[in-house]
Amino acid sequence: MKFSESWLRTFVDPACSGEHFSHLLTMAGLEVEAEESVAPAFDKVVVAQLLEVARHPGADRLSVCRVDVGSGEALQIVCGAPNAVAGIKVPCALSGAELPGGFRIKVAKVRGVDSAGMLCSAKELGIADDAAGLLVLAADAPVGEDIRRHLDLDDRLLTLKLTPNRADCLSLEGVAREVAALTGTPARFIEVEDVEPTIPTTRAVVLDAPDACPRYCGRVIAGVDASAPTPPWMSRRLERSGIRPISALVDITNYVMLEVGQPLHAFDNTRLQGSIHARMARAGEQIKLLNEQTLELQPDVLLIADDHRPVAMGGIMGGEESAISLATTEVFLESAFFAPTAIAGRARRYSFVSDASHRFERGVDFGGTRRALERATRLVLDICGGQSGPVSEGLAKLPERRDVRLRPARVAKVLGLAFASERIGELLARLDLPFRKDQDDFIVTPPSYRFDLEIEEDLIEEVARLHGYENIPSPAPVGLLAMLPQTEQSRSRARIRQILADSGYQEVVNFAFVEEAWERDFADNRELIRLANPIASQLSVMRSTLIGGLVANVATNLKRRQSRAHFFETGRSFLRDPQGGPVGGFRQPWKLTALAYGTAFPEQWACAARKVDFFDLKGDLELLLAPRQAHFEKASHPALHPGRSARVMVDGQAIGFIGELHPRWQQKYDLPLAPVLFEVDFDAVVMATLPRYAEVSRQPPVIRDMAMVVDQALEWQQLIAAMTANSPKIVREISLFDVYVGRGVDAGKKSLAFRIVMQDTQKTLQEAEVDAAMQQVVAYLQEAFAAQLRV
Repeated sequence: MKFSESWLRTFVDPACSGEHFSHLLTMAGLEVEAEESVAPAFDKVVVAQLLEVARHPGADRLSVCRVDVGSGEALQIVCGAPNAVAGIKVPCALSGAELPGGFRIKVAKVRGVDSAGMLCSAKELGIADDAAGLLVLAADAPVGEDIRRHLDLDDRLLTLKLTPNRADCLSLEGVAREVAALTGTPARFIEVEDVEPTIPTTRAVVLDAPDACPRYCGRVIAGVDASAPTPPWMSRRLERSGIRPISALVDITNYVMLEVGQPLHAFDNTRLQGSIHARMARAGEQIKLLNEQTLELQPDVLLIADDHRPVAMGGIMGGEESAISLATTEVFLESAFFAPTAIAGRARRYSFVSDASHRFERGVDFGGTRRALERATRLVLDICGGQSGPVSEGLAKLPERRDVRLRPARVAKVLGLAFASERIGELLARLDLPFRKDQDDFIVTPPSYRFDLEIEEDLIEEVARLHGYENIPSPAPVGLLAMLPQTEQSRSRARIRQILADSGYQEVVNFAFVEEAWERDFADNRELIRLANPIASQLSVMRSTLIGGLVANVATNLKRRQSRAHFFETGRSFLRDPQGGPVGGFRQPWKLTALAYGTAFPEQWACAARKVDFFDLKGDLELLLAPRQAHFEKASHPALHPGRSARVMVDGQAIGFIGELHPRWQQKYDLPLAPVLFEVDFDAVVMATLPRYAEVSRQPPVIRDMAMVVDQALEWQQLIAAMTANSPKIVREISLFDVYVGRGVDAGKKSLAFRIVMQDTQKTLQEAEVDAAMQQVVAYLQEAFAAQLRV
């Protein structure tokens, strides 16, 4: 809602400055989104009258004008505007004036002729973009008056960012009602008297869809002069409200809409046939609108029609065939109430919106329909002349305004501040909300223009707004805090995130609703959980994996020339549960997903650049899980490379997957390199094992290496697990340090080199004991896995 402050102050004029005025509205819930001046700063520009206009002796396109600026002596000014004619009144910048852009006016010679000022266009004053000619003022403009005062150029334009429930403030009267309540300043609303009909001409109104249009008023005005000029004061107010003046009849309907909030429409009465019907569209019916758009209508669209064809989309826009023009002499003026549910979404369905639909779909005062028609009729008669007929009205069941009970105890509980009963009554009275008392409670009947007042909390909000949100104290919470025991068998989620951050990963937070393709590609999910009302068409399903979001993060960084990206995210995934699940048939497990792309380390002098690989991610995951040991089993996953992926096992339980992104998805999502990633259950990561006491030996360890040749398909983890379970007690640790395939090793075989650490806590190991232990390990491998000692 955009309007000028000076127009608003004709309704209510509180004694507060412009800045405080805007703050007051914003704090009351009517956010002032923008403030701007009508015109930039300039001075010494006055109203002037052209007395004589003669051709410049040295230039065909220049004129020499004698100008009366109210100083008692006419000035000679050279002007190049094509509309400079004797008798008109225009702005004149006197010598010494400084116009917008730093342009200073001084006495000068123009092609040899003295010029003592400059006649100005609207563009030169910074109040319009039109530079076609001089800004012609009204004939009654006082000569010599400062142009800023005459055109009210010190006015401010305010733009309110209204919430959808405050349709009552889509008018000057509505905003004035709020300002009056907030400041206690009396409001001066327009006094509208019924226009007595002077001709008998009428047009019958038929409500064929009374639920969608329960009230329709209209009257014929004959003998109008549609070419009459719109008064400057009206044009100025419309322009400052962001509406372009078109013609007097159209401007009057727009003006009344801004004034009282009731959209109106004017039909050329000679183009209408028979009665006016408010009905729903028929299948396949078409209409050509004023915006030159031809629409094929659906049955849920409300129409205004005559006996033969539709003439307007009800509450949205008029039709081209019944539009008024400068040749119109007879008008049928419409003022109606359309139910918000009958208008909401219809204009957007056809990819446009109108000022009328914006108001009707939020709710228009159904009690002011007739008043707006009378107000518009009076303006038409005053500006365009003519004679008015009686009002034709169709009336059905209007919306019921149900009483709402307001309990002072509930006000205190919700706001945390007790209000005396007298104070609540005072605030309701300032809002013009009629009420009666029922013991301590207030029974409020919302007026017809307040569609947003339906429940008790709505009235509590009104009390808070008028009292002032900033006047409601914010006491610190009071409560008992107890230090809870912290188990040693788990770590905090914050600690896990910190470990990853310390390892060079950046945390990201993505939407939990994702593209449908991500679920198919990265999770092979066929049981999608679809959103009933997605915020965007591409974010239509709930995620069962976090991989898609991280891949999209990498793609976004690559587009911004970031060639290295290490990300992680923690969050819920969403899965259907045939067993019912804890939340309405769904499970929501926490996941931890990390992805690395590009080089293993940032570019530096200390080490050569290399691409991040599987083992980098594996090491980071093992660091997260330490001191628990993770085991990795070869497995497949829809998102991962079939030969470069593994299942992550901890304590015999699968907790997730690790691997390289599948080449198919690497190509589809335009990634030059394959990222490496893991996704594990977050609950499994936060678990920790309690350390057990182990005696520290004072005896030196003995370290022996051995290389065993085994089948190439055999996994080294399987060998280590078997050796650990079947080794003598003196064997403390077994680890793999080398894998070799090639010369000296038979085809289909591989050489695995193990380091075995042996130690006794009580005595120094003898060579014979060490040799016996090694022989036992070798013998076991030869028997269990057909391994051969490599020498």
